[in-house]
Amino acid sequence: MTFWRSFFITLAVILSLAAAFLAGYLFNASQSAAINFPLLVEAYNIIKDRGFNDIPPAPALEYGMIRGMLQAYNEPHTIFLEPPQQELETNALEGKYGGIGVQMGNDEQGNWVLFPVPNSPASQAGILEGDRLLGVDDLAITPQAPADTIQSAIRGPVGKSVTIVIGRAPDYAPISFKIKRTEIQLPSITWHLEPSEPRLGIIKVNLIAATTPDEILSAVKDLEARDATHFAMDLRDNPGGLLDAGVEIARLFLRDGIVIQQQYRGRSVDTFDVNKPGPLVDIPLVVLINTNSASASEITAGALQNHHRALLIGTPSFGKDTIQLIFTLRDKSSLHVTAAHWWIPGLEFPVNGHGLQPDILVESQDASVGIDPVIKAAISALFDSH
Repeated sequence: MTFWRSFFITLAVILSLAAAFLAGYLFNASQSAAINFPLLVEAYNIIKDRGFNDIPPAPALEYGMIRGMLQAYNEPHTIFLEPPQQELETNALEGKYGGIGVQMGNDEQGNWVLFPVPNSPASQAGILEGDRLLGVDDLAITPQAPADTIQSAIRGPVGKSVTIVIGRAPDYAPISFKIKRTEIQLPSITWHLEPSEPRLGIIKVNLIAATTPDEILSAVKDLEARDATHFAMDLRDNPGGLLDAGVEIARLFLRDGIVIQQQYRGRSVDTFDVNKPGPLVDIPLVVLINTNSASASEITAGALQNHHRALLIGTPSFGKDTIQLIFTLRDKSSLHVTAAHWWIPGLEFPVNGHGLQPDILVESQDASVGIDPVIKAAISALFDSH
């Protein structure tokens, strides 16, 4: 008994010393940040002690500090997103989200109103078109509430329920609905046959998401079933998205070769090859770009141009050759940090402050004025020589 008593006493002493050391280490670590930014601490204390207005709550104050830090960092593609914006961007890039199938708009008084999608959980629960949104769970909805905050509150884990409070004409008395979220698809593309040339299938890619390669395959299959023989992939106004998805889209159309290479600071070069012929290697194709085509959409377009797989038609693209890593912070906000750059071997990019140079330079115009001249050029490029 004496041995075990001595053992446990010794163990307790060791654990106490270790805990004291860890506490001291963490304290010093936390203080080191303040020591490294003495002006910030000094300015904060002055505002707190002498300022007329109250100090903003911690999240708002911290967000402002982060944005100030990024402004000083002066890297245009390193950005900070608050939790609602981060959730919506994540949903878009994943191509799906947990939701109830409802769209939002504003009535004449500026109130938020709902428009349920047919056969959606919202519609089946009894939400009607034009119902005024009064609350989402514990969030009270006012006309001033930001749309992304409301959308983020409505969305959430698949299978979990959300309480929607609406007001319905004429008295707008509160009515509550508890609705279980289901997986809602968020398509990144649309497609149609060109009215002036029904042999041409137009695939409009709005964002490069994880689901985009499979969506393109489905679009081509549907358009071919409707007698399309040639295709235009429209990447105009596409800001990019996921690098891997941009590479996979290029692989759909390529037989072999290198798509891109990339390099992170202090690391060796990574190469993205085409390992086997893609399922769409033989379809006649052109790619449409403009100055708002950027990042991952430039990866797809540039690889296809570099391998002489498709002509680029339109205006020079944006010219973004950097890669951002997304770090989710403890409150679900995020920091997007430029950490690497990519290039296409053998292709000069960017060029004179712009990105990809089109093979056929054509300015876009409002389609309501007549046939889009870029589409007209695509028809000529694909059909006039056949």
